[in-house]
Amino acid sequence: MAELTKTLPAPQTGKQRKSEDIGANTKHGIMSRRSKGDMVFDTLNTIFMIIFSIVILYPLLNMVAVSFNDGLDALKGGITLVPRVFTLKNYQTVLGKQSMFAAARTSVLRTVIGTVTSTMVTALLAYILSRKEFLFKKQLSLLYVVTMYVSGGLIPIFIVYKNLGLTNNFLVYILPGMVPAFSMLVLRTYMNGLPDSLAESAMIDGAGHMTIFIKIIFPLCMPVIATVALFTAVGQWNSWFDAMLYNKMDDDLTTLQYELMKLLSSVTNQKATAESAQHSTATVTPTSIRAAATVITSLPIIILYPFLQRYFVAGLTIGGVKE
Repeated sequence: MAELTKTLPAPQTGKQRKSEDIGANTKHGIMSRRSKGDMVFDTLNTIFMIIFSIVILYPLLNMVAVSFNDGLDALKGGITLVPRVFTLKNYQTVLGKQSMFAAARTSVLRTVIGTVTSTMVTALLAYILSRKEFLFKKQLSLLYVVTMYVSGGLIPIFIVYKNLGLTNNFLVYILPGMVPAFSMLVLRTYMNGLPDSLAESAMIDGAGHMTIFIKIIFPLCMPVIATVALFTAVGQWNSWFDAMLYNKMDDDLTTLQYELMKLLSSVTNQKATAESAQHSTATVTPTSIRAAATVITSLPIIILYPFLQRYFVAGLTIGGVKE
């Protein structure tokens, strides 16, 4: 009997039962109001997002389908999400060039080295320009802003690079764009929003500027640094004009994008009459080669983006809300 008494719940008072009834009714009322008022909006919002996702993904999936489709058959049109005449000839043509893998190695090296060095140097400069005790921060910031709108011209820049020994040199991919003005301004703006008390308290404890930057400022700026690094990496990976202009004579310094551009140009010249030559046995056309090259160059960025997405979104919202 004693054990049975222990297992029975304690009797509830009238006040407790009343409060539970009120809570249940309130919860039921909120759920009822939400289901009636928001059901139409949620349904329409879901339909809109599905349609929007299809609109965004369709061109990419269509390009993948074209890249795996026969070139002459692709000229007929009508390809949607599935290749009509499946073939690997487009990728074999793109990846079959002997210089393609050396060019890919150069592109990877310039992307990794250029992104790391540019991000670190730009972050250091932004930290200097964000310090109140730096006397010439306004003048130096203005100087960098001017470079965003004024250029010395292609020929003078080429002469300067040649006199500095940067032509036919891997460093031409790294040094000229080491400090992008836009990235520096974004980093400086973010650092200006950090509390000054963080650096001041560290200085009281005897920390120098380099220690403050590495152990305090840099970790706090990780969202915007990841955003700037992603922008820099995409720019380095997609760049081909500097390889054509400064390292054209050195096959060891060619980049993947430059080689793909040359391949696309050669295929365009060779297959200019492909539409009228339907009886030809060729299966490669500028359309199919362009699709395969686009997929190859976009794949590394697509793989990299999910790992930086949370930092990228946080970095883009900088300055959106002021408290």
